Amino acid sequence: MKILKVLSAATVALTVTLPVASQAGKPVNIAPGQMSVSVKHNGATVEISRNQDNKNTVNPAFAKTSRPCPPFCIQPSTLAPGVETIAEREVMDYAARMSAGDHSIVLVDSRTPNWVERGSIASAMNVPWTQLNPAKGASPIEIAEILQSVFNVKESEGLFDFSDAKTAVMFCNGMWCGQSPNNIKNLLKVGYPAHKIKWYRGGMQDWEILGLSTVKP
Repeated sequence: MKILKVLSAATVALTVTLPVASQAGKPVNIAPGQMSVSVKHNGATVEISRNQDNKNTVNPAFAKTSRPCPPFCIQPSTLAPGVETIAEREVMDYAARMSAGDHSIVLVDSRTPNWVERGSIASAMNVPWTQLNPAKGASPIEIAEILQSVFNVKESEGLFDFSDAKTAVMFCNGMWCGQSPNNIKNLLKVGYPAHKIKWYRGGMQDWEILGLSTVKP
């Protein structure tokens, strides 16, 4: 009887553990053979990778489907002539190049700080859309300072020189968000070269849907 009890326990244990093994999560890569991308954020190395839980669901902050329009209207696929629309892998490539020492690139989170505090893309710096918008109180002096300190634009006697301006990779909350489009349009108004602006239209909405890692300030 004792032997039978032992065998029964082993059988039960086997029955319990087999489904666990069969449900083991499968790897979630960024691309075939690529699990992560290393970037610098606030001086530290950070790995951008995807959530490895095959049952993970999207961040509730990005689960809404019906935000009122206006102001949360669907953005076009092309924002302005010459401005390239890019996706996640291009964003990661720019971030990696920038982190490896390419100072000709800047990744810009155009959202207001309350959104950035919920999570942003590693290596991005925050330039809220209000800070480049005269209609929101941004003065010409303040805008000029941002152009020089963030985008490497030179100024001489009131004229901007964009010859060494950085490639600006801009994003906000996603295809329903107007914050990065606002920043981009205001950059274009002061003469920023369109070909030096890259727009990640999907923004944090698509970033979160893909389970990509985020950082907080």
